[in-house]
Amino acid sequence: MSVKLEPLEPELAVQMYLDARRDELADWTLKSHKYRLSAFVQWCEENDVGNLNDLNGRDLYRFRVWRREGNFDADDGEEPKEIAPVTLKSQLTTLRAFLRFAANVNAVPEDFYERVALPKISGTDDVSDSTLEPDRATAILDYLYRYHYASRKHVEFALLWDTGARMGAIRGLDLRDLELDSRTPTVRYVHRPEQGTPIKNGERGERYNSVSDRVAEMLQAYIDGPRVDAKDDFGRRPLLTTHHGRVSASAIRQDVYSVTRPCWINEGCPHNRDLDTCEAVDLNHVSKCPSSRSPHDVRKGVVTLYRREEVPRRVVSDRLDASDHVLDKHYDKRGERERAEQRRNHLPW
Repeated sequence: MSVKLEPLEPELAVQMYLDARRDELADWTLKSHKYRLSAFVQWCEENDVGNLNDLNGRDLYRFRVWRREGNFDADDGEEPKEIAPVTLKSQLTTLRAFLRFAANVNAVPEDFYERVALPKISGTDDVSDSTLEPDRATAILDYLYRYHYASRKHVEFALLWDTGARMGAIRGLDLRDLELDSRTPTVRYVHRPEQGTPIKNGERGERYNSVSDRVAEMLQAYIDGPRVDAKDDFGRRPLLTTHHGRVSASAIRQDVYSVTRPCWINEGCPHNRDLDTCEAVDLNHVSKCPSSRSPHDVRKGVVTLYRREEVPRRVVSDRLDASDHVLDKHYDKRGERERAEQRRNHLPW
């Protein structure tokens, strides 16, 4: 016996879905689902789909093509760029989960989600090649030490590079998590989801990471100097602050994009752009520089450096809170020849 469908607007359905999954998904995962489903809501608005009951298989196909062509990501007046297969797969996987929920509230047929075909990707299509080469990181750090010492940007980038931690873990640091005057200066990454600062692997990901004496001195200079003395919404004293409290993830991301532009450290433009007209010079568009890198790219560069220096795998895994498999697949950006040469150095020849 088929269930009678009940009208439900796409935007309201997405709100219900996100609320239903709030207790089971990590905060950053929930935000990812919200972003991906925003694309679906926009497509529905542009195509006059005001009721999920009206959706059919052809609509799902048309949305897939629209999303693949990058229409949702393009700014006004900007030519859309086709998104990567792994991005499309993530988008459609979330859509399938949403449609399963929609079926539970009688908005679409029970098996409707199965009409969303997922793209088949090769073993390498889901791995990004984007990374920050260690030489570039060194140049950026030298520039920060010389011209922006103990600034918030300096602290963010130095912690990303010195500890290899994820952006969310660094954002969640409080002053109490730092031990800078001990023989071994450390920062402690703690999972505090109920107060808005979860870390990737929950309590299993909690750890102490040592920092160099140079970084410890710089952190103390930041705390004693330019750091804004502010508390967050939970009364905690964050390390990274603005006048409104704890710095946002988007602000950290923008800072990293900013300092990784070659022109920012006076290296000129490797893309032969005119700096007077280049849109990436504007702080609101720094990510549009082809050479700018994300916090995640910095983390991948750290792994590459550790592997080149032959740091033991267990040390790398524990310090970065990632399994050997994940490190090999997503983070280690050494070339195959370079890996072979390093293995050769350990053979009894």
